Amino acid sequence: MTAIDHHNSPAEGQLGRALVLTCLVLAVEVVGAWLSHSLALLSDAGHVLTDVFALGLAWFAVRQARRPADSRRTYGYQRVGILAALANATTLILIVVWIAFEAAHRLVQPTSVQGGIVIVSALVGIAVNSYIGLGLRQSGGNLNVRAALLHVVGDIVASVGVVLSGLIILLTGWLYADPLISLAIAALIAWGALRIARETVNVLLEGTPRGVDMGEVESLLAADADVLSVHDLHVWALSPQQMALSAHLVVSESSLADGEHLMRKLEQLVCERFEIGHTTIQLESCHPCDPDVGHGLGEHNHPHAVRTS
Repeated sequence: MTAIDHHNSPAEGQLGRALVLTCLVLAVEVVGAWLSHSLALLSDAGHVLTDVFALGLAWFAVRQARRPADSRRTYGYQRVGILAALANATTLILIVVWIAFEAAHRLVQPTSVQGGIVIVSALVGIAVNSYIGLGLRQSGGNLNVRAALLHVVGDIVASVGVVLSGLIILLTGWLYADPLISLAIAALIAWGALRIARETVNVLLEGTPRGVDMGEVESLLAADADVLSVHDLHVWALSPQQMALSAHLVVSESSLADGEHLMRKLEQLVCERFEIGHTTIQLESCHPCDPDVGHGLGEHNHPHAVRTS
């Protein structure tokens, strides 16, 4: 077992256990919603479905992170999870549309709801998700685990809302509580789905990762005494947890002899400051690129003094 395997296996085990238990919660709430005719409970089941997606993707990402790159996927298989996340976000938005439509219908024509079944089903969800949350919290600071934990906490909050709906119906008979709380849960699902969609689209478009200021990155590289200028700087995400950087640095001829040490120093700086793990730096001196010329395919075919990575 490698060091990476050893580091990831506790997180993988916790995520796998959480995935199985969350599927159990989903089954309980779907059956409870069918028996009680509660849209709020069915909406919460839709929110639990987002947890199933999130936990499944997190578990999948942990496993894929240990899969080595090959000649066809030189950056590895990080983007498989991104594509799945985008598909999941689209599915969740469709679920939100359905919940909103059904809630509007029930506001016009209220449906009888069995409040006791709603409360019991939601309490089961709260208990199981609390256990899942404690397990994920103890499994370390893995980013995938932290993201999954946020989803589980959100589901606990939604289930509390469902319990409140059941109590209102049980104590007062006010049936409008069910569709109104289902709309609130739908809004919670939509907010999470849109965040996932926005982040995945940004990754697929090679956008600058959230939290990275390109001006700060350029300033950090240019601050070194051996660097005369920086251009053709790019920072993008392979996945939400893996970032890459490429840059052209113009240096003096005397600095080229010690170019490898300069690159290693700058790689360490950007890794420590911005957590960028994949870095490609090209040094130029005698024939530097023109920073005003685009570097698209077919435009960047002139020679350089040194090309290193």
